[in-house]
Amino acid sequence: MARITLLDGGMGQELVARSGDAPTPLWATRVMLDHPGLVRAVHDDYFAAGATIATTNTYAIHHDRLARFDLDDQFAALHRAALTAAREARAARGGGRIAGSIGPLVATYRDDVVLPVAQAAPLVAEVAQLLAPEVDFILLETLVSLEQIEGALKGATTAGKPVWLSVSVHDRKGGVLRSGEALAGLAPLVERYRPQAVLANCSVPEAMADALAELGRFGLPFGAYANGFTHISDGFLEDAPTVDHLTHRHDLTPEKYAAFALDWVAQGATIVGGCCDVGPAHIAHLAARLRAEGHEIV
Repeated sequence: MARITLLDGGMGQELVARSGDAPTPLWATRVMLDHPGLVRAVHDDYFAAGATIATTNTYAIHHDRLARFDLDDQFAALHRAALTAAREARAARGGGRIAGSIGPLVATYRDDVVLPVAQAAPLVAEVAQLLAPEVDFILLETLVSLEQIEGALKGATTAGKPVWLSVSVHDRKGGVLRSGEALAGLAPLVERYRPQAVLANCSVPEAMADALAELGRFGLPFGAYANGFTHISDGFLEDAPTVDHLTHRHDLTPEKYAAFALDWVAQGATIVGGCCDVGPAHIAHLAARLRAEGHEIV
């Protein structure tokens, strides 16, 4: 039986649902401003469900996102608030690790607005260096093209912390990035920047088996954390979208999600969890199933 790292589930969608507020383009960051206690509560619930990682609510705290709403002066303060919430939740649980989340610059899922590596790397480095003193590792999330991945890796590795790389794959062709580039093209970047783990995230769970077949070739710990959307709609690929452009599937019960994740473990994955629309109930059921199968959650 395997030693499995159990990530938490989605943060942004969980915050929006709990807040009761209408979604905005600032998404989880807006909720953190208006309902600061919710972030800590979500972390607490994921730890209680069995997760061993708290992923900071810093995915979308980028200058380009904040500047649109005249909030760029809150850049450092928002990172500090998110770090405090994760740190306090870990202290209350008495253990666990903190992943410092860095999402894509400019927009999620879009390869048409990716910044050149030379421009992206210092922006990512700034965030990574803010996170580094209080996290166990940097988690680069939902990257969709080789150029975007290189910019993120080049920036994140300046912070002196381990880096986990997570990419988002095509929902119907899990062996390729959302840009259409083959996952095999990651090999030179993995060799150059040496992330400590490679993952796939924020794609439908049905795509992950093909993704893991490719990620498992790199000789690193690998895994997946899928979303609960039917697909990524055209409306969400426009400028400054809100999450109500996305369609939530209703068949992805905790039982069904756990079955997908156990299949990933059978493929050799040692890191599993959930992304958007995969909540504490999913993680709790997954933890129970992992233990029932004889795996050790670490």
